[in-house]
Amino acid sequence: MNRMNRKWWRVLTGLCGLALAAVWASPARAQMSEVKEKPPMYSYVAFWDIPRAQWGAMEKGIAADQPILDKDLANGTIVGYGDDTNLVHQPDAGTHDDWWSAMSMAGVINVLEQMYSTGNATTPVLGTATKHWDSIFVSRFYNWHSGSWKNLYTHGSSYKLRADAPDDAIEKLSKNMVVPLLEKLLADGTIHEYEVDTLAIHTEAPGTFYIFYIAANAEALDKAQAALRETLKANPLNGPAFDSMTDYTGHRDFLARTNAAYK
Repeated sequence: MNRMNRKWWRVLTGLCGLALAAVWASPARAQMSEVKEKPPMYSYVAFWDIPRAQWGAMEKGIAADQPILDKDLANGTIVGYGDDTNLVHQPDAGTHDDWWSAMSMAGVINVLEQMYSTGNATTPVLGTATKHWDSIFVSRFYNWHSGSWKNLYTHGSSYKLRADAPDDAIEKLSKNMVVPLLEKLLADGTIHEYEVDTLAIHTEAPGTFYIFYIAANAEALDKAQAALRETLKANPLNGPAFDSMTDYTGHRDFLARTNAAYK
């Protein structure tokens, strides 16, 4: 994109941001099913960079956690759990992660303490990791199908808010663009779960949000992207408005093979 086009794009982005605010507030929009924030859901994620020779051992180690997580899912301590194998490797990204979600911070921490007390958090394969870090996310926009699945695909995207983005930018984007699209994909079975996350424990600077969805199969990844294109085509102001609130230089994507279970 040349300099002049970039200039006009910035102007268009600002104008469309104002226009979309008016569209979102219109009576026709108000008559639609309103998207509301839900009670906070917390997710603990442990990321690991495991040498390739140890990937088989890592799978066995993750499987050893399942009895604990199945029990906690059944008794309501958590609402979901799973593990991911990164499919698009980067020098500064892990190869594996495991996670669980609960409707309270206490829920995720109590499960973590169980992992420590049983020794599952200090197995030999984890000692081979060249990097390890944890994150705790919180979401107020999410939904899922009940059930358990193996070898699905998780698509994740991270976005950095612009410094001048409104305080309720994530709420506006979620209610008016992200959630309606993902709810449609959930209803037709293209995806089994989605969530819009921010960090509950700020191990990184505030201002980043994350959109994750679990696709039912590889073909569902294409279907989700096609649905996004159709949404932008049908609502041409959405894309520029999204860009007006986010700094695209901070955007990153994530794709993984996933095993998951939800209550």
